[in-house]
Amino acid sequence: MNKKTMAASMAAVLLGGLVAGCNDNAPKGGDAGGDTKKPITFTWLVYDRPEGKVKNDWEIFKEIEAKTGVKVDWQVVSQEGLLEKRQIMIATNTVTDFIQPTNQEARENGPEKVFLNLKDYLNIAPNLKKFYDAYPEAKAVATGADGGIYNVPVLEGDAQGKGFNYIWMARKDLMNKYNLKAPATLDELYQFLKTLKEKEPDSYPLSLNAPTTGEAGLYTVFGKIFTGIAGFYNQSPASDKYEFAPYQKGYKDALVYMNKLYNEKLLDPEFYLLTGPQWEERFLKGKSSVTYWWKAEVNPLIEKAKKAGAPAEFDLDSIPELGASGIKPYQFSRPVVGTVGRAISAKVKDKERAVKFLDYLVSEEGTNYLSLGIQGKSYTLENGKPVYMKEFGASPYVPLRRDFGVWYDNMTLNNALSRETWERGLDEKSKAINKNYESFIIPAPKAIVKTTEELDLEKSKLTPLTKFLEQRITEFVTGKAPINDTTYQQFLDQAKKLGSDELLNMYNAAYKRTYGSK
Repeated sequence: MNKKTMAASMAAVLLGGLVAGCNDNAPKGGDAGGDTKKPITFTWLVYDRPEGKVKNDWEIFKEIEAKTGVKVDWQVVSQEGLLEKRQIMIATNTVTDFIQPTNQEARENGPEKVFLNLKDYLNIAPNLKKFYDAYPEAKAVATGADGGIYNVPVLEGDAQGKGFNYIWMARKDLMNKYNLKAPATLDELYQFLKTLKEKEPDSYPLSLNAPTTGEAGLYTVFGKIFTGIAGFYNQSPASDKYEFAPYQKGYKDALVYMNKLYNEKLLDPEFYLLTGPQWEERFLKGKSSVTYWWKAEVNPLIEKAKKAGAPAEFDLDSIPELGASGIKPYQFSRPVVGTVGRAISAKVKDKERAVKFLDYLVSEEGTNYLSLGIQGKSYTLENGKPVYMKEFGASPYVPLRRDFGVWYDNMTLNNALSRETWERGLDEKSKAINKNYESFIIPAPKAIVKTTEELDLEKSKLTPLTKFLEQRITEFVTGKAPINDTTYQQFLDQAKKLGSDELLNMYNAAYKRTYGSK
């Protein structure tokens, strides 16, 4: 592996004191055929969350130990050091018994005998088998080149593809004050922003959080509005084909529209320079009033604004997704399958016992412990459905993680269940926002599996291409470069020189190879 030399030289320092998985490479079977509740301990790499440090006395793991006989020996690192620690462990084949690699790391290093091939144990793991059958995408991204299955990907979105993250939000109090209705078209958005500027002349109505090319960034949001493609590269919602947004009819119109907003001071003039804290400060202090951001931040932003001295009537609400003429407004749901998953060390001492433990964690009972906690203590049932305790408030993940170890990174396997449970207990405003956006949400594209050559191509081409695109688009939007047929063609020509066609062909080839075509 290409990281081994670097990693080995650092291992003595960076791995000092960390107990890795046992090195006894016993043949499959061991003594696990006997009492499956016989006490056993497995090591597990995790990090301390800001909400609360990892604890050895969380009740859910006491319950899990009582059911399985398995005690977890947490190997705790800092959040900042987790990535490096994991990469070095993988490169030196010293991973803990349980660990959360990326799907790519699992696929690439499983055949190198770093991770256990779960496919060899599905006959004793009915819940794992059921999981892979129910989520073929999870199986695809966990499968190595040798056909082995090397991790259990974390579920992020509901199988129906309805869970989502972002909304357009605006100052509801200002809309009421100036008798403004929510814009439903781009012309209406322009007039909406123009009126807010006239009524609040010291503000720049529209301000989106950095980076401009992020999921909620200015260029991503308006690129999708005008072309239907979310980001520079993504699947068209009308097909399973990947597209390059700047090639689409309408992308130049997006530049013209953003430039118009910039010139008329309807868009924050420092939009491409703002840090997250700077964006938030301007929004909370009334220097901007329209944005595209996490839906879960509506209530926290209102609370922060009032604490920062905003008027008592300060309020936020959603406004609809937008689409240019001929473009249907939409937002991709959260991906059903995440980019990381649970793996077992190939060197774990008792392989069958480890697999059976992972199988239990994937079961309904194990999933409920990790994603919900203890009924009556961390959640209750309402109409037969789990809801987190009301006293946990609008941010239940804080006490859940701190006091119960529930919904905790590198432990839970089903974030989708946790989010669904959280949203079931939301206040009426948040439920109304979800309802208002229901019609816009469509299932996210499935993850693709790339070969080593494709990954090398992406690594060499995507970053310089993205840097060029961001720089040139900023010049167009801020007026430093004119927008016309000649300059736009030059823009596309340079993108091609930097590999836009090669990347586009690669994404489509990888998708077709992973899933076939419709």
